[in-house]
Amino acid sequence: MRILITTGIYPPKTSGPAQYAKNMEDLWRKMGHEVIIKTYTTENLLPTGFRHLWFLVKILPSVLRSEVIFSLDTFSVGFPSVLIAKILKKKVVIRTGGDFIWENYIERTGDMVLLKDFYKTRMNRFSFKDKITFSITKWTLSNTNLLVFSTSWQMNIFLEPYGLNKDKTYIVENHYDRKEKNNYEISIPKNRTFVAGARKLKLKNNILLQNVFDKEEIKSTGARLDINNAPFNEFVEKMRDAYAVIQASLSDISPHMISDAINLDKPFILTEENGLTDRIKDISIMINPKDENDIKEKILWILNEENYKRQVEKIRNFSFVHTWEEIAQEYITIFNRIK
Repeated sequence: MRILITTGIYPPKTSGPAQYAKNMEDLWRKMGHEVIIKTYTTENLLPTGFRHLWFLVKILPSVLRSEVIFSLDTFSVGFPSVLIAKILKKKVVIRTGGDFIWENYIERTGDMVLLKDFYKTRMNRFSFKDKITFSITKWTLSNTNLLVFSTSWQMNIFLEPYGLNKDKTYIVENHYDRKEKNNYEISIPKNRTFVAGARKLKLKNNILLQNVFDKEEIKSTGARLDINNAPFNEFVEKMRDAYAVIQASLSDISPHMISDAINLDKPFILTEENGLTDRIKDISIMINPKDENDIKEKILWILNEENYKRQVEKIRNFSFVHTWEEIAQEYITIFNRIK
């Protein structure tokens, strides 16, 4: 099968979609498929609209050669991918990532609204640009052959405002690597760094999180916050060496960083506004992303050595497996179904 992957971000840049694109590319090639990658480069320098048109022109030759387009967002690459697929009568599958409209609304306004409340309470505050983006996204999601979500949580948020046909949606969960069974003695890291590694976006809640780590109760323990990003392999090593991982975003649909922390048997603190709760609630330390005191108390809790050991033990016994290989095969099954 000839597959075109369109993604707004690709390694060496780090993000969930970047790693997703790279893993699918490598595995589908290993399975014998022909794979083409197209990603944003100079498009990032162009204003909205022009970048979509430029990307559409850029992918045109690859679309002509492809049997199916696999797009890794709903707007930046999703819209031009669906538009050209519609014109050329090609099949296209979109995997949703974050929520472009919600992210940009928060960046523009500073209104720290939770994703679950966004479409219910803020659509009357949309700017002209927000309204255009929403209309384009709604058209894109309605005209893709299949819309893949990583969580039912996000799917349920999207169904009503975007008028989605549930029969044209599908859930493919995040990856969870197969963990080796071992009985190593659990040791407490001397390094008391909490790795966040968040993009510099308001929704990532970095200012509130840093305020918590600046409190004397936290500072006196030697705990510190690391919000710096790094290439993927380097970032994984940062997590391995850290005391814990913390993700305090206003909302986070299915953070790959948490999947990676689980694979490392690394304790993590996670916003309660997420799509992974049903899968990982028994091994998670959940926080209210708007409550500094709750975040502070959960950090202090995991800094207790006995609590830390118990949390590592829970994560070590987590048995759910969903490998990249399984994910790659799921998509091939989907592609064959819509051909």
